Amino acid sequence: MHICHVITRLIIGGAQENTLLTCEGLHERGYRVTLISGPTRGPEGSLVERARRGGYEFVELRELIRAVNPWMDQRARRYLRMEFLRLRPDIVHTHSSKAGILGRLAAHEARVPRIVHTIHGMSFNRTQPWLVRRAFAWAERRAARRSHAIIGVADAMIAQAVAAGACRPERAVTIYSGMEVGQFTPSPQSRAAARHQWSVADDAIVVGTVARLFRRKGYEQLIPIMAEAARRDPRLHFVWIGDGAQRGEYEAELDRLGLRTRTTLVGLIPPAEVPRMLAGCDILAHTSQWEGLPRAVVQALLMQVPAVAFDIDGTPEVVLDGQTGRLVPLNDLGAFAAALCELAADDELRRRLGRAGREHCLERFDWRRMVDQLEALYLRLKEGAGPVADRRGRARLQP
Repeated sequence: MHICHVITRLIIGGAQENTLLTCEGLHERGYRVTLISGPTRGPEGSLVERARRGGYEFVELRELIRAVNPWMDQRARRYLRMEFLRLRPDIVHTHSSKAGILGRLAAHEARVPRIVHTIHGMSFNRTQPWLVRRAFAWAERRAARRSHAIIGVADAMIAQAVAAGACRPERAVTIYSGMEVGQFTPSPQSRAAARHQWSVADDAIVVGTVARLFRRKGYEQLIPIMAEAARRDPRLHFVWIGDGAQRGEYEAELDRLGLRTRTTLVGLIPPAEVPRMLAGCDILAHTSQWEGLPRAVVQALLMQVPAVAFDIDGTPEVVLDGQTGRLVPLNDLGAFAAALCELAADDELRRRLGRAGREHCLERFDWRRMVDQLEALYLRLKEGAGPVADRRGRARLQP
Protein backbone atom coordinates (compact mmCIF):
# COMPACT_ATOMS: atom_id res chain seq x y z
CA MET A 1 0.00 0.00 0.00
CA HIS A 2 1.25 3.46 -0.95
CA ILE A 3 0.27 6.33 1.35
CA CYS A 4 0.98 9.93 0.33
CA HIS A 5 0.91 12.57 3.07
CA VAL A 6 0.53 16.27 2.24
CA ILE A 7 1.22 19.18 4.60
CA THR A 8 1.59 22.91 4.00
CA ARG A 9 5.01 23.36 5.64
CA LEU A 10 7.42 21.57 7.94
CA ILE A 11 8.06 24.10 10.69
CA ILE A 12 8.72 22.89 14.24
CA GLY A 13 5.15 22.35 15.37
CA GLY A 14 2.67 19.77 16.55
CA ALA A 15 1.00 18.94 13.23
CA GLN A 16 4.39 18.59 11.58
CA GLU A 17 5.87 16.34 14.29
CA ASN A 18 2.71 14.21 14.17
CA THR A 19 3.01 13.85 10.39
CA LEU A 20 6.71 12.95 10.42
CA LEU A 21 6.18 10.32 13.13
CA THR A 22 3.37 8.86 11.03
CA CYS A 23 5.53 8.71 7.90
CA GLU A 24 8.43 7.17 9.81
CA GLY A 25 6.22 4.59 11.50
CA LEU A 26 4.54 3.52 8.27
CA HIS A 27 7.88 3.36 6.46
CA GLU A 28 9.28 1.11 9.21
CA ARG A 29 6.32 -1.22 8.73
CA GLY A 30 7.10 -1.69 5.06
CA TYR A 31 4.58 0.64 3.44
CA ARG A 32 5.56 2.88 0.58
CA VAL A 33 5.35 6.45 1.89
CA THR A 34 5.60 9.80 0.13
CA LEU A 35 5.49 13.16 1.91
CA ILE A 36 4.69 16.35 -0.02
CA SER A 37 5.24 19.70 1.68
CA GLY A 38 5.25 23.32 0.66
CA PRO A 39 8.32 25.49 1.32
CA THR A 40 9.33 25.92 4.97
CA ARG A 41 10.27 29.46 5.96
CA GLY A 42 10.13 31.63 9.06
CA PRO A 43 11.62 31.87 12.56
CA GLU A 44 9.76 28.81 13.90
CA GLY A 45 12.48 26.38 12.79
CA SER A 46 12.42 23.60 10.22
CA LEU A 47 11.91 19.81 10.21
CA VAL A 48 12.81 19.45 6.53
CA GLU A 49 16.13 17.71 7.20
CA ARG A 50 14.40 15.12 9.37
CA ALA A 51 11.99 14.46 6.51
CA ARG A 52 14.86 14.08 4.05
CA ARG A 53 16.50 11.52 6.35
CA GLY A 54 13.29 9.54 6.86
CA GLY A 55 13.94 6.91 4.18
CA TYR A 56 10.71 7.64 2.29
CA GLU A 57 10.18 9.91 -0.73
CA PHE A 58 10.04 13.61 0.11
CA VAL A 59 8.76 16.21 -2.37
CA GLU A 60 8.86 19.96 -1.79
CA LEU A 61 6.23 21.80 -3.82
CA ARG A 62 7.15 25.48 -3.94
CA GLU A 63 3.66 26.54 -5.09
CA LEU A 64 2.08 25.22 -1.86
CA ILE A 65 2.54 28.36 0.22
CA ARG A 66 0.85 29.08 3.56
CA ALA A 67 -0.67 32.47 2.70
CA VAL A 68 -3.90 32.60 0.72
CA ASN A 69 -3.00 33.51 -2.87
CA PRO A 70 -5.57 32.58 -5.55
CA TRP A 71 -2.98 32.42 -8.35
CA MET A 72 -0.49 30.27 -6.42
CA ASP A 73 -3.26 28.18 -4.87
CA GLN A 74 -4.57 27.18 -8.30
CA ARG A 75 -1.05 26.30 -9.38
CA ALA A 76 -0.50 24.27 -6.20
CA ARG A 77 -3.74 22.37 -6.79
CA ARG A 78 -2.73 21.61 -10.38
CA TYR A 79 0.76 20.45 -9.40
CA LEU A 80 -0.61 18.32 -6.57
CA ARG A 81 -2.93 16.64 -9.06
CA MET A 82 0.03 15.99 -11.35
CA GLU A 83 2.02 14.49 -8.46
CA PHE A 84 -0.85 12.19 -7.52
CA LEU A 85 -1.16 11.05 -11.15
CA ARG A 86 2.58 10.36 -11.17
CA LEU A 87 2.68 8.57 -7.81
CA ARG A 88 -0.63 6.66 -8.05
CA PRO A 89 -1.03 6.34 -4.26
CA ASP A 90 -3.68 4.13 -2.71
CA ILE A 91 -4.38 6.77 -0.06
CA VAL A 92 -3.77 10.52 0.13
CA HIS A 93 -3.69 11.79 3.72
CA THR A 94 -3.69 15.57 4.13
CA HIS A 95 -2.74 17.76 7.11
CA SER A 96 -3.16 21.46 7.96
CA SER A 97 -5.62 23.92 6.44
CA LYS A 98 -4.21 24.88 3.04
CA ALA A 99 -2.81 21.44 2.17
CA GLY A 100 -5.97 19.85 3.54
CA ILE A 101 -8.27 21.75 1.21
CA LEU A 102 -6.14 21.83 -1.96
CA GLY A 103 -4.78 18.30 -1.41
CA ARG A 104 -8.20 16.71 -1.08
CA LEU A 105 -9.60 18.49 -4.11
CA ALA A 106 -6.55 17.53 -6.20
CA ALA A 107 -6.68 13.92 -4.98
CA HIS A 108 -10.33 13.69 -5.98
CA GLU A 109 -9.53 15.08 -9.44
CA ALA A 110 -6.69 12.54 -9.78
CA ARG A 111 -9.10 9.75 -8.76
CA VAL A 112 -7.07 8.64 -5.77
CA PRO A 113 -8.97 5.63 -4.35
CA ARG A 114 -9.12 6.84 -0.73
CA ILE A 115 -8.73 10.34 0.74
CA VAL A 116 -8.12 11.06 4.45
CA HIS A 117 -7.70 14.34 6.30
CA THR A 118 -6.51 15.08 9.84
CA ILE A 119 -7.84 18.10 11.71
CA HIS A 120 -4.94 19.25 13.89
CA GLY A 121 -6.77 22.50 14.62
CA MET A 122 -9.86 23.96 12.93
CA SER A 123 -9.01 26.15 9.94
CA PHE A 124 -11.94 28.40 10.91
CA ASN A 125 -11.77 29.46 14.54
CA ARG A 126 -12.49 32.16 17.10
CA THR A 127 -9.29 34.09 16.37
CA GLN A 128 -10.30 35.01 12.79
CA PRO A 129 -12.49 37.75 11.31
CA TRP A 130 -16.05 36.67 10.50
CA LEU A 131 -15.57 36.69 6.72
CA VAL A 132 -12.40 34.57 6.91
CA ARG A 133 -14.21 32.02 9.10
CA ARG A 134 -17.07 31.79 6.63
CA ALA A 135 -14.72 31.32 3.68
CA PHE A 136 -12.70 28.57 5.37
CA ALA A 137 -15.85 26.81 6.61
CA TRP A 138 -17.22 26.76 3.05
CA ALA A 139 -13.92 25.39 1.69
CA GLU A 140 -13.78 22.73 4.43
CA ARG A 141 -17.32 21.57 3.67
CA ARG A 142 -16.46 21.29 0.00
CA ALA A 143 -13.28 19.31 0.73
CA ALA A 144 -15.11 17.08 3.22
CA ARG A 145 -17.38 15.82 0.44
CA ARG A 146 -14.25 14.39 -1.22
CA SER A 147 -13.03 12.71 2.00
CA HIS A 148 -13.46 9.04 2.90
CA ALA A 149 -12.38 9.62 6.50
CA ILE A 150 -11.65 12.63 8.68
CA ILE A 151 -9.45 12.26 11.75
CA GLY A 152 -9.55 14.56 14.75
CA VAL A 153 -6.54 14.71 17.07
CA ALA A 154 -9.08 15.26 19.86
CA ASP A 155 -12.78 14.57 20.27
CA ALA A 156 -13.38 18.32 20.29
CA MET A 157 -12.13 18.63 16.71
CA ILE A 158 -14.64 16.08 15.48
CA ALA A 159 -17.48 17.71 17.42
CA GLN A 160 -16.68 21.14 15.98
CA ALA A 161 -16.34 19.82 12.42
CA VAL A 162 -19.64 17.93 12.61
CA ALA A 163 -21.42 20.98 14.08
CA ALA A 164 -20.10 23.14 11.22
CA GLY A 165 -21.14 20.63 8.55
CA ALA A 166 -17.48 20.03 7.64
CA CYS A 167 -17.56 16.36 8.57
CA ARG A 168 -20.08 13.53 8.41
CA PRO A 169 -20.19 11.65 11.76
CA GLU A 170 -19.97 8.23 10.11
CA ARG A 171 -16.71 9.22 8.41
CA ALA A 172 -15.08 10.69 11.54
CA VAL A 173 -12.62 9.14 13.95
CA THR A 174 -10.55 10.43 16.85
CA ILE A 175 -6.91 9.37 16.86
CA TYR A 176 -4.94 11.24 19.48
CA SER A 177 -1.77 12.94 18.30
CA GLY A 178 1.25 10.76 19.03
CA MET A 179 4.55 11.69 20.65
CA GLU A 180 7.85 10.01 21.40
CA VAL A 181 6.87 9.45 25.01
CA GLY A 182 10.13 7.61 25.77
CA GLN A 183 12.00 10.92 25.49
CA PHE A 184 9.94 12.42 28.30
CA THR A 185 11.31 10.85 31.47
CA PRO A 186 11.57 13.04 34.58
CA SER A 187 14.91 13.02 36.43
CA PRO A 188 16.43 15.18 39.18
CA GLN A 189 19.59 15.57 37.09
CA SER A 190 17.72 17.08 34.15
CA ARG A 191 15.81 19.38 36.47
CA ALA A 192 18.97 20.64 38.14
CA ALA A 193 20.78 21.16 34.81
CA ALA A 194 17.95 23.21 33.30
CA ARG A 195 17.58 25.42 36.35
CA HIS A 196 21.33 25.96 36.51
CA GLN A 197 21.27 27.05 32.86
CA TRP A 198 18.57 29.61 33.67
CA SER A 199 20.37 30.79 36.85
CA VAL A 200 17.23 30.53 38.98
CA ALA A 201 17.27 30.17 42.76
CA ASP A 202 16.68 26.77 44.32
CA ASP A 203 13.43 27.94 45.91
CA ALA A 204 12.11 29.62 42.72
CA ILE A 205 8.86 28.35 41.25
CA VAL A 206 9.43 28.16 37.50
CA VAL A 207 6.39 28.68 35.26
CA GLY A 208 7.20 27.49 31.74
CA THR A 209 5.55 28.21 28.39
CA VAL A 210 6.21 26.27 25.19
CA ALA A 211 4.80 28.07 22.15
CA ARG A 212 5.74 30.11 19.13
CA LEU A 213 5.98 33.84 19.85
CA PHE A 214 2.90 34.47 17.76
CA ARG A 215 -0.37 36.27 18.48
CA ARG A 216 -2.73 33.31 18.52
CA LYS A 217 -0.57 31.58 21.12
CA GLY A 218 -1.92 33.90 23.82
CA TYR A 219 1.08 35.99 24.87
CA GLU A 220 -1.18 39.06 24.96
CA GLN A 221 -3.03 37.28 27.77
CA LEU A 222 0.01 35.58 29.32
CA ILE A 223 2.00 38.76 29.99
CA PRO A 224 -0.65 40.44 32.19
CA ILE A 225 -1.23 37.07 33.89
CA MET A 226 2.49 36.96 34.68
CA ALA A 227 2.39 40.49 36.06
CA GLU A 228 -0.49 39.66 38.42
CA ALA A 229 0.94 36.31 39.54
CA ALA A 230 4.40 37.84 40.09
CA ARG A 231 2.85 40.57 42.25
CA ARG A 232 1.26 37.89 44.44
CA ASP A 233 4.23 35.51 44.66
CA PRO A 234 7.79 36.90 44.44
CA ARG A 235 9.25 33.39 44.01
CA LEU A 236 7.82 33.02 40.51
CA HIS A 237 10.23 32.94 37.57
CA PHE A 238 9.01 32.56 33.98
CA VAL A 239 10.64 30.63 31.13
CA TRP A 240 9.52 30.97 27.50
CA ILE A 241 10.56 28.21 25.10
CA GLY A 242 10.11 29.15 21.45
CA ASP A 243 10.61 31.99 19.01
CA GLY A 244 8.56 33.89 16.46
CA ALA A 245 7.80 37.11 14.64
CA GLN A 246 6.40 38.94 17.69
CA ARG A 247 9.43 38.38 19.95
CA GLY A 248 10.60 42.00 19.94
CA GLU A 249 7.12 43.28 20.69
CA TYR A 250 6.69 40.90 23.64
CA GLU A 251 10.14 41.70 25.04
CA ALA A 252 9.27 45.39 25.02
CA GLU A 253 6.09 44.67 26.98
CA LEU A 254 8.04 42.60 29.52
CA ASP A 255 10.42 45.55 29.96
CA ARG A 256 7.52 47.97 30.40
CA LEU A 257 5.97 45.84 33.16
CA GLY A 258 9.26 45.17 34.93
CA LEU A 259 9.11 41.45 34.15
CA ARG A 260 12.19 41.14 31.96
CA THR A 261 14.55 40.18 34.80
CA ARG A 262 12.08 37.54 35.96
CA THR A 263 11.68 35.98 32.51
CA THR A 264 14.13 33.74 30.64
CA LEU A 265 13.61 33.59 26.88
CA VAL A 266 15.18 30.31 25.79
CA GLY A 267 14.42 30.90 22.11
CA LEU A 268 14.08 28.25 19.42
CA ILE A 269 15.34 24.78 20.37
CA PRO A 270 15.22 21.40 18.58
CA PRO A 271 12.24 19.22 19.58
CA ALA A 272 14.62 16.75 21.26
CA GLU A 273 15.63 19.49 23.73
CA VAL A 274 12.07 20.16 24.91
CA PRO A 275 12.03 17.41 27.59
CA ARG A 276 15.21 18.78 29.17
CA MET A 277 13.72 22.27 29.33
CA LEU A 278 10.41 21.05 30.74
CA ALA A 279 12.29 19.13 33.44
CA GLY A 280 13.28 22.45 35.03
CA CYS A 281 9.70 23.73 35.25
CA ASP A 282 7.29 23.45 38.17
CA ILE A 283 4.14 24.52 36.27
CA LEU A 284 3.22 24.92 32.60
CA ALA A 285 1.17 27.97 31.61
CA HIS A 286 -0.72 27.40 28.35
CA THR A 287 -2.66 30.44 27.12
CA SER A 288 -3.26 29.51 23.47
CA GLN A 289 -6.39 31.07 22.00
CA TRP A 290 -6.99 28.25 19.52
CA GLU A 291 -6.21 24.59 19.95
CA GLY A 292 -6.46 21.15 18.49
CA LEU A 293 -4.68 18.93 20.96
CA PRO A 294 -2.20 20.95 23.11
CA ARG A 295 0.96 18.89 22.60
CA ALA A 296 3.01 21.14 24.89
CA VAL A 297 0.62 20.31 27.72
CA VAL A 298 0.90 16.58 27.05
CA GLN A 299 4.68 16.84 27.02
CA ALA A 300 4.70 18.78 30.29
CA LEU A 301 2.45 16.22 31.96
CA LEU A 302 4.71 13.42 30.74
CA MET A 303 7.46 15.22 32.67
CA GLN A 304 5.14 15.38 35.72
CA VAL A 305 4.72 19.15 35.34
CA PRO A 306 1.07 20.14 35.99
CA ALA A 307 -0.57 22.65 33.67
CA VAL A 308 -2.85 25.67 33.90
CA ALA A 309 -4.74 26.29 30.67
CA PHE A 310 -7.83 27.86 29.17
CA ASP A 311 -10.86 25.58 28.85
CA ILE A 312 -11.04 25.43 25.05
CA ASP A 313 -11.10 22.89 22.21
CA GLY A 314 -9.10 19.72 22.96
CA THR A 315 -7.46 21.06 26.14
CA PRO A 316 -9.98 19.49 28.59
CA GLU A 317 -9.08 16.07 27.17
CA VAL A 318 -5.57 16.57 28.56
CA VAL A 319 -5.95 18.96 31.48
CA LEU A 320 -8.45 17.30 33.79
CA ASP A 321 -9.35 20.08 36.20
CA GLY A 322 -8.18 19.23 39.69
CA GLN A 323 -6.61 15.97 38.50
CA THR A 324 -3.78 16.86 36.08
CA GLY A 325 -3.89 20.65 36.34
CA ARG A 326 -6.30 23.56 36.41
CA LEU A 327 -8.70 24.74 33.72
CA VAL A 328 -9.98 28.31 33.69
CA PRO A 329 -12.55 30.06 31.45
CA LEU A 330 -11.15 31.49 28.23
CA ASN A 331 -9.38 34.80 28.85
CA ASP A 332 -10.28 35.02 32.55
CA LEU A 333 -6.85 36.42 33.38
CA GLY A 334 -7.52 36.82 37.08
CA ALA A 335 -8.59 33.19 37.46
CA PHE A 336 -5.51 32.06 35.52
CA ALA A 337 -3.15 34.04 37.76
CA ALA A 338 -4.93 32.69 40.84
CA ALA A 339 -4.55 29.11 39.59
CA LEU A 340 -0.81 29.63 39.01
CA CYS A 341 -0.43 30.98 42.53
CA GLU A 342 -2.48 28.12 43.98
CA LEU A 343 -0.15 25.54 42.43
CA ALA A 344 2.96 27.58 43.30
CA ALA A 345 1.96 27.60 46.96
CA ASP A 346 1.46 23.83 47.31
CA ASP A 347 4.37 21.50 46.52
CA GLU A 348 2.37 18.35 47.29
CA LEU A 349 -0.50 19.43 45.04
CA ARG A 350 1.93 19.94 42.14
CA ARG A 351 3.47 16.50 42.73
CA ARG A 352 0.05 14.82 42.85
CA LEU A 353 -1.21 16.51 39.70
CA GLY A 354 2.07 15.82 37.89
CA ARG A 355 2.05 12.11 38.72
CA ALA A 356 -1.58 11.77 37.62
CA GLY A 357 -0.80 13.70 34.43
CA ARG A 358 2.02 11.38 33.45
CA GLU A 359 -0.17 8.34 34.08
CA HIS A 360 -2.98 9.88 32.02
CA CYS A 361 -0.74 10.61 29.01
CA LEU A 362 1.86 7.84 28.90
CA GLU A 363 -0.06 5.29 26.83
CA ARG A 364 -2.78 7.50 25.38
CA PHE A 365 -0.36 9.70 23.42
CA ASP A 366 2.31 7.18 22.44
CA TRP A 367 3.15 7.67 18.75
CA ARG A 368 3.25 3.89 18.20
CA ARG A 369 -0.37 3.65 19.26
CA MET A 370 -1.22 6.45 16.84
CA VAL A 371 0.46 4.59 13.96
CA ASP A 372 -1.35 1.36 14.95
CA GLN A 373 -4.68 3.16 14.73
CA LEU A 374 -3.85 4.89 11.45
CA GLU A 375 -2.75 1.59 9.90
CA ALA A 376 -6.01 -0.02 11.01
CA LEU A 377 -7.98 2.82 9.43
CA TYR A 378 -6.05 2.65 6.15
CA LEU A 379 -6.62 -1.10 5.89
CA ARG A 380 -10.35 -0.70 6.53
CA LEU A 381 -10.58 2.04 3.90
CA LYS A 382 -8.69 -0.05 1.36
CA GLU A 383 -11.17 -2.87 1.96
CA GLY A 384 -14.03 -0.47 1.31
CA ALA A 385 -15.09 -0.01 4.93
CA GLY A 386 -14.93 3.10 7.10
CA PRO A 387 -14.26 4.11 10.69
CA VAL A 388 -15.97 2.08 13.40
CA ALA A 389 -18.17 4.13 15.74
CA ASP A 390 -18.79 3.27 19.36
CA ARG A 391 -22.27 3.05 20.83
CA ARG A 392 -22.36 6.79 21.45
CA GLY A 393 -21.76 7.41 17.74
CA ARG A 394 -18.22 8.66 18.28
CA ALA A 395 -15.67 6.93 16.13
CA ARG A 396 -12.90 5.09 17.92
CA LEU A 397 -10.16 2.85 16.62
CA GLN A 398 -8.28 0.37 18.74
CA PRO A 399 -4.88 -0.99 17.67
